[in-house]
Amino acid sequence: MIQIFGDFEEPPFTQEYLIIGFSPSSFPLKQRWRNNGLSADFLADYLATFFPGNEREPASIYKQAQVKSAISYVANELLENAMKFNDETCQYPISIRLHLESGRVAFLMTNSIPPQAVDKFQAYIKELTTSDPNELYIYQLEKNAADENCTASGLGLLTMINDYEAKLGWKFETVQKDPEVIAVTTMVQLRV
Repeated sequence: MIQIFGDFEEPPFTQEYLIIGFSPSSFPLKQRWRNNGLSADFLADYLATFFPGNEREPASIYKQAQVKSAISYVANELLENAMKFNDETCQYPISIRLHLESGRVAFLMTNSIPPQAVDKFQAYIKELTTSDPNELYIYQLEKNAADENCTASGLGLLTMINDYEAKLGWKFETVQKDPEVIAVTTMVQLRV
């Protein structure tokens, strides 16, 4: 089974890419959580080298900082979601790939997802891709404020769309039948 949602394109766009892989069971989730920010900052620092700043051109310094901030934010959100929603019953690896080509950066975050969570996640994706992102953002803020026990804000993907004009897409794929393992690849594309 392969299902595609949103703006998902098969890589590679170019031969220039970076992949970081994680074994889902090697460290407890809380310990991984701290490493997400470090991994996101590493990806941002790596990519920023392709946008060298020139002290005589303030616009180039600003562009480099802007790209670095966007990469760090998106990578961190994707890593957090992958770790949080990963299927802990299987050993399917978690990976994040960063592709760079002229004018755009593409992230491909792959992790497994519990089969019983697929329908709910796909319903959220359909809502996300068919609703006005600004209205959905306000709705989610109000919903979070009203729920004292809220543990998931639901704002990460919406922030990517609203603040960074990101294009998002998803690919769901059955990678093993017995027991069933479903991998989801979340693609985020940014113009740079």
